[in-house]
Amino acid sequence: MTKVAVIGSGYWGKNLVRNYYNLGALKTVCDRSPQILKNIQATYPGITITTNYEEVIRDEEIKGIVIALPAELHFEFAEKALRHGKDVFVEKPLALQLDQAAQLCDKAEKGNCVLMVGHLLRYHSAFIKLQELTVSGMLGRIQYIYSNRLSLGKIRREENTLWSFAPHDISMILALCNEMPDFVYARGANYLHKGLADVTTTHLSFPSGVNSHVFVSWLHPFKEQKLVVVADKKMAVFEDTQPWDKKITLYPHQISWLDGAPVPQKAEPEYVPVEQSEPLHAECKHFLECIDTRKTPVTDGCEGMRVLQVLAMAQKSLEIKTTLSVVGTAVPEIERPYFVHPSAYVDEPCAIGKGTKVWHFAHILKNARIGENCIIGQNVNIASDVQIGNNVKIQNNVSVYTGTIVEDDVFLGPSCVLTNVKNPRSQVNRHALYEKTVLKRGATIGANATIVCGITIGRYAFIAAGAVVAGDVSDYALMAGVPARRIGWISRHGVKLPKPDKKGFMVCPESGLRYALAKPDRLTCVDLDEESPLPEHMRVGDQSYDSFKNKKK
Repeated sequence: MTKVAVIGSGYWGKNLVRNYYNLGALKTVCDRSPQILKNIQATYPGITITTNYEEVIRDEEIKGIVIALPAELHFEFAEKALRHGKDVFVEKPLALQLDQAAQLCDKAEKGNCVLMVGHLLRYHSAFIKLQELTVSGMLGRIQYIYSNRLSLGKIRREENTLWSFAPHDISMILALCNEMPDFVYARGANYLHKGLADVTTTHLSFPSGVNSHVFVSWLHPFKEQKLVVVADKKMAVFEDTQPWDKKITLYPHQISWLDGAPVPQKAEPEYVPVEQSEPLHAECKHFLECIDTRKTPVTDGCEGMRVLQVLAMAQKSLEIKTTLSVVGTAVPEIERPYFVHPSAYVDEPCAIGKGTKVWHFAHILKNARIGENCIIGQNVNIASDVQIGNNVKIQNNVSVYTGTIVEDDVFLGPSCVLTNVKNPRSQVNRHALYEKTVLKRGATIGANATIVCGITIGRYAFIAAGAVVAGDVSDYALMAGVPARRIGWISRHGVKLPKPDKKGFMVCPESGLRYALAKPDRLTCVDLDEESPLPEHMRVGDQSYDSFKNKKK
């Protein structure tokens, strides 16, 4: 089980401690207060407690660092953890300065570390449902979004209400709009402390025409947590203080025109069923999943940086009392270890490895994961949640659909066809029935070949151009025809193997590597470890057997 350490177990940190302990992932709690640590250990037996952060980040068993400290300490502690190769979860905000946030994102990317920000409400099942309603088009075109986060307390002295309350709402609004605002305007008032705003209202204007505002206060007579989405078909309200069966309400009100005047036509509210769950539990579980699978978090460092950019502009607007344009104040550039052509689209979040090249008009959808040193050709579409290994070459006009797993060193020829549903119908939604297709290491799929979903293509198998494969394929099999049949065996170098010699070996004419049948339908390479990639010195296609033997010596 993946183990994490929670740094800071105060007002909010204690909730993280509880959740990670219940998930079986908590190893250590670090806090500067010995009394707090003593209470924690009494409540959660079996965990380690310490006041020494250096001791925590040097513990090799701890894979993830969870930081729940005052905001001014986020950068220092997160940077040190990333420097030691740890995956990091940081409570909001990611940092207090944009350049600090950019440094954290850059360090996480270069170190292949997970960096996640605690924008809790993005993991609330009610907001996830609201987002689904928005994406599906049920609400229509979004026109206006407003959010109220109001209560009497908790009053802070290290940050104002904008930085304390608004990050959650800004994160949700950016997710619903799927774009950054072009103008930010904020106003606030200080009543309890000269330097800290107790009440703020932030207005956001988006390039698409959507407008929104965020109203936050810790000087309010009652608690209110409400997000309202006004769209042209329906209006939706996410009210977190309501019971679970009423957290999402739809209002199918319509506006009609009578004698040139707009007339509202009110309709009865509709309550949307929502799965009852604890958002913090889902958030903690997501961080552990990202550590284990290496997928990009929903609220990764880049998302945290976008929220931070809006917060910074709103703070500046508060101070100088004017509207600010976000244009020209972009997040500092981060040097990417991969290349994406300007005409290609890469949806966030996704992960692209070092040395990979994404060429003209390609589209990488969110949550796709692409390894190192891959070539993604022109007009290639890689769907959500697709996993692609290292050194994969995908030629032009290929779509890799959800449910496909492509291992290392696979070659996908031009216009080859992959599928994920055997009986597709335009009128029938079968998203939940996607079948898994696995292309194992070193396989080659020829131009215009079709791979029916739900099958496995074995290691180093070779599918000839135009073939239609409808069943599992053995390692090293050479397949051709419609439907495809095995017409022989093929070497790792892509050369058809001759019949066995007197010793029972099939010797590759190009490399001299020997192959033998372990079973009538299973071929193995005698000279190389089946679990290892092709040795570096054999990756040039003119190596002789003599040179191979010399290298082995």
